Amino acid sequence: MSGDPRAERTRDRLRQALLEVCAERPLAEVSVAGLVRRAGLGRATFYLHYPDLDALAVDACAEIVRDAVEALHAWRGVPDPAVPPAALTSFFGRIAPHAALHRTLLREGGGGPLGDLLHRELRARSCDERALAGAPEPDLIASAVAATFTGVLADWLHDRIPASPDAMAARVWRLLLSLHMTALP
Repeated sequence: MSGDPRAERTRDRLRQALLEVCAERPLAEVSVAGLVRRAGLGRATFYLHYPDLDALAVDACAEIVRDAVEALHAWRGVPDPAVPPAALTSFFGRIAPHAALHRTLLREGGGGPLGDLLHRELRARSCDERALAGAPEPDLIASAVAATFTGVLADWLHDRIPASPDAMAARVWRLLLSLHMTALP
């Protein structure tokens, strides 16, 4: 996307309108016409920025990918398995209200456009961090961390794992730490 401030403001309006409307009804029931009315923009303007509603939805939810990657790497030193980073707990709390939209893009098991993006970004960051730390098997563990987090997050959003946001953060934290501490030959 371009660095034009006007274009970015327009995309912000479209993303915000989509999040608002998806809080009221599923993405499958949203129309471009209704969305642009809510955003106070024209239909042609929408198509200058996005080819379809799915592309806008992925863009609107891409922030959760950045938030997830940062939340999982928001600690330094020796991690405490009993206390997840505050950023991870906050992350689960922030995405819960938009679960319906996220379920559309992040299918059970971690598939879908948002799942693919989350897996790719998380794997790259985890691999880089492990390599910098000199930890063994950065590729293998980074793949396991990305797949585990993406799949567990998706299943939680799809109500396959009953837990509050706080409890989920604590459970995921311990699970991911165990992957990082796995002794490999």
